[in-house]
Amino acid sequence: MTAKEQLRERVETLTEDEAAETLRLLDRRADPLVVAFRDAPIDDEPVTPEEEAAMAEANADLAAGRTVSLEEAMREFE
Repeated sequence: MTAKEQLRERVETLTEDEAAETLRLLDRRADPLVVAFRDAPIDDEPVTPEEEAAMAEANADLAAGRTVSLEEAMREFE
């Protein structure tokens, strides 16, 4: 069975909401911003000591539960 045949089979099992979400995901593939990020070259610059320290601090905050939800962070910009 080809990939397209398998996809057609699976599409038939989707609910209407799942189908709508799948369409949004497929449409997003053509978004110019998504394409730009997808096709961007890999960042091969060396990590600086300052970046290493910032990543370690962020990981420590995450491990300690010092985080805020996206909704809470977005409220700060309203």
